[in-house]
Amino acid sequence: MTALFRYQAALLARSQRWLPPFILYAVFLAVGVQVGQPVLDSLGYAAAALLPVAAWLVRICVTNEPPAARNCVAAAVGPGRAHLATLLVALTAAAALGTAAIVVVTLISDPVSADHQIRVARLPAGAAGLLAALVCALLGTAVGALTNWPLLRSTGRAVPTMLLAALVSVVATGSPAQAAVSDLVSGSRSGTVALPLLPLVAAALLAAAAIAGACALTSRRSP
Repeated sequence: MTALFRYQAALLARSQRWLPPFILYAVFLAVGVQVGQPVLDSLGYAAAALLPVAAWLVRICVTNEPPAARNCVAAAVGPGRAHLATLLVALTAAAALGTAAIVVVTLISDPVSADHQIRVARLPAGAAGLLAALVCALLGTAVGALTNWPLLRSTGRAVPTMLLAALVSVVATGSPAQAAVSDLVSGSRSGTVALPLLPLVAAALLAAAAIAGACALTSRRSP
């Protein structure tokens, strides 16, 4: 599995198709996060913006190989294992991007509540933001796994469905991403930090189920 992961990671790095989502995420942060803003509000924005980027990275990874190359890899190691490697690479890339963003946002933001009246400890705030970003990376990976090949083969259907699902996952009540981001925003109002542990568990379970389902279906479908 390690060799497969390295192979897919090298494909992603060499393709440079990761540049558009990375640049878009950087633009989102540049527009929505300013130096001196309350730290928890800024961390919530950074985490929420990561979800569609994670879904986009999944689409890039699962469509990176030509069908012939994908067939060769699937024949050598099994289609399920080959597809799992692509999804894990996408999740790892999203988590790494989110981690870097959270560190930067934590350092440049003001460690205060939304009304600038209560001090907020920077380290716990950064930890909460990091967990929220991981929630969004996991949920974005789940969205990408369920809205791209092998479930949806047509680009015309896959891309709009992926974007709509990513948006709903960020704003819908009951979504782990919405809960994690809401914890940060609510904490900013009260000047308290709450670690989004329950949303993290829920997002991990959803991502595991989505990945398992996509890999199982890959084993039953030819590209």
